[in-house]
Amino acid sequence: MKKVIIRGDPGIRRGATIELDGEEVICFSIDRQGDYHGPDTPQLWCTVGTEDEREAFEKRQFVPHFLDVETIDADAITVVSDRGASA
Repeated sequence: MKKVIIRGDPGIRRGATIELDGEEVICFSIDRQGDYHGPDTPQLWCTVGTEDEREAFEKRQFVPHFLDVETIDADAITVVSDRGASA
C-alpha cells in the first residue's frame, strides 16, 4: 500500500483500477486538493494497493504517515477501470 499524488485529473473515482509502474493497483481512497487555493491543476491524493491489501485498508491496519509516497502526472498513468464495482 502507498500514497500516490496524481498531478491533474485522469477522471477516476474511489475503487478505480490504475496501472502504475507496470502493476495494477486499486484506489482505496481519493482526496482532491487544489480546487480553490493551490496549483493550476488539481491534485488527487490516492491511497492505492492490491486486492490483498484491501482488508488492511478497511480495518485501518496501517499508519498513513509511514506509507511510501509517489508523485506522477495524470497522463503518465493508465486507467484500467475508472471506478470500482463497490464505489
